[in-house]
Amino acid sequence: MIKSVSVPAVLQKINRIFSAAGFEAWLVGGAVRDIVRGKKASDWDLATDAQPEQVCTLFKRVIPTGIEHGTVTVIFMGHHIEVTTFRTEKGYSDGRHPDAVQYVGGIEEDLARRDFTMNAIAVSLKDSRIFDPFDGQKDIKAKIIRCVGEPSQRFDEDGLRPVRAIRFASTLNFNIEEKTLRAISGALEKIAGVSLERFRDEFIKILLSDKPSYGLSLLEQTGILNIFIPELVSCRGVNQADERGHHRFDVLDHLFYACDHALSRSQKEDNLLTVRLAALFHDIGKPPVKNEVTKNNIGCITFYSHEKEGAALCTRILEHLRFPSKTVRYVSFLVLHHMFHYESSWTDAAVRRFMARITPPAGLGTLEQALSDLFDLRIADASGMTNSPPILHTGAWSADLLELKERIDKESAQKNAVGLKDLAVSGKDLIAAGIPAGRGLGLLLEELLQTVLDDPACNTKEKLLEIAVNKSLK
Repeated sequence: MIKSVSVPAVLQKINRIFSAAGFEAWLVGGAVRDIVRGKKASDWDLATDAQPEQVCTLFKRVIPTGIEHGTVTVIFMGHHIEVTTFRTEKGYSDGRHPDAVQYVGGIEEDLARRDFTMNAIAVSLKDSRIFDPFDGQKDIKAKIIRCVGEPSQRFDEDGLRPVRAIRFASTLNFNIEEKTLRAISGALEKIAGVSLERFRDEFIKILLSDKPSYGLSLLEQTGILNIFIPELVSCRGVNQADERGHHRFDVLDHLFYACDHALSRSQKEDNLLTVRLAALFHDIGKPPVKNEVTKNNIGCITFYSHEKEGAALCTRILEHLRFPSKTVRYVSFLVLHHMFHYESSWTDAAVRRFMARITPPAGLGTLEQALSDLFDLRIADASGMTNSPPILHTGAWSADLLELKERIDKESAQKNAVGLKDLAVSGKDLIAAGIPAGRGLGLLLEELLQTVLDDPACNTKEKLLEIAVNKSLK
């Protein structure tokens, strides 16, 4: 096991300030865990025997972020560093925060209050030595998440800890030690008291991990998923496989695997989250609309209009989890429009109508982004049917997608109208031509758009005004 590590120069300078005042300081938490794993540590948390008021006198810029619990944030050489006084905690009546903290004299007592052994390792800023009283390094090497002390006690103190255990398992690809895993299922009442925002933040980190299905399966297995997203649990056991052979898995496994295969070609984290949320919820509307019929002597399972049902459920779930309004609307938009099947026989007008259909409402982004996200979603959907590697640009199915994209690019290059904003006339133009304002005006503009989608040559002010006036006279 590692005996010592290299302490960054910034932390060495901080330590000199603590040491000159007669205090000790230790690097703790995720930074130490990352260093032990051979990863670069970005955020630094320190533990010290100096009390918060004393820390405030040692440094020029200090923010009292959690001073009532012994924590302040020191701004030093451009870094925001959380500094917490050695402490133990008593009482967790809200299932999340200690009712009281008691300052203690040593680092070992401080580490004993922490959640998992891998997070209960400290590095002395004085001599760079590692202090590991709970064999956290051993568990990191074995890729095991294990509670410090009795798991049921740790989870009873803080209902978020079981969710964090699963998040760590998912993001680090670790296993949860058996006793710790059992204790999670026994802490559901405490977990149910966790705020929706705190669960959402952990849920997002699981979705952004390399293999979200691992963490999602643990959430289901332990009962946590049923607390926060019971609509997903209702997809378990909903069979999709029929004699046509399109699906191998039930709806929930398909959603988990689709989420695994959801990639964003933009490589932006926000886009990756968007596509993975859409992949996880794209078929969530299937259970309410499932039907079994026989067609041409073949047994078929149908889910007609599941995309509409799914979009409504997606909106409800994401709003419940306090996702931003724009995220809720856009992900639900993708779910609503994920069912499309392109064929080469589509006319140019059909391509333009498709473009009009998938153009996001105002404020939700561009047609180009929506198209990219929908294609990524379709690839995830297809790959999740067999849990095979993403098909991307191979096979006839992908060839159809690429052909559709080429045709859309051609229409875009020609700047053909696909939305009301692209029309050569506006509502004001129609009113100026003598057409009264009101609901009928909006319907007339929609009719003009349909005309232009069929024949782009009609998109001139003169022609559209002529058509509009004639229609209004009928």
